Amino acid sequence: MKHRIKGRKLSRNTAHRKALLRNLSLAFIKNDIIKTTLPKAKEVKPFVEKLLTISKKDNLANRRLAISILGNNSLVEKLFKEIGPRIKNRNGGYTRIMKFGFRTGDKAPMALFELVDRVIVEEQTEEKKSK
Repeated sequence: MKHRIKGRKLSRNTAHRKALLRNLSLAFIKNDIIKTTLPKAKEVKPFVEKLLTISKKDNLANRRLAISILGNNSLVEKLFKEIGPRIKNRNGGYTRIMKFGFRTGDKAPMALFELVDRVIVEEQTEEKKSK
């Protein structure tokens, strides 16, 4: 019986799995959306949700905790200055996983992992229309 065993191993050893989760969360904080396989997205969701909960309250202890988890000061700054205030009034459920078809090489199920209230920036479409 597999009681009290949680998480996916993702065919990696412990150090590789921790590095994978850290790198996926850094890419997510940098871009507000990432495209990855469905099992990886499901595994990184609780990891990122805990970081986003930490970022709601901006104090030195939370910043040091986030730096110890992520290891990148500039992205921790973005997490606390941009993302944290946007999600301050939300009680949870900061992220969403949307299925995105299958990868062409090996038919692995793909997913989009995104921030629920991310800001979509239109790239100069109005300038092109006016010209």
